Amino acid sequence: MLLVTRKDQESPEALIRRFNKMVQRDGVLQEARRRRRFISNREKQRQAERRAARRRRRAMVKTRRPRMPR
Repeated sequence: MLLVTRKDQESPEALIRRFNKMVQRDGVLQEARRRRRFISNREKQRQAERRAARRRRRAMVKTRRPRMPR
């Protein structure tokens, strides 16, 4: 649970901004979005495999890029 206390001379906008940063840093919204629906273990495994394949493809593209002449 996140708790944000107001500092001396802090505006409400700054307090909300600080709270939003904490929420993003802790990943609260990402966790809530992820838990919206049930995902089976097999589906999680498939997603992980797809992410790994994408990572490998992107790494290959980066290594094959020709350097720009100066």
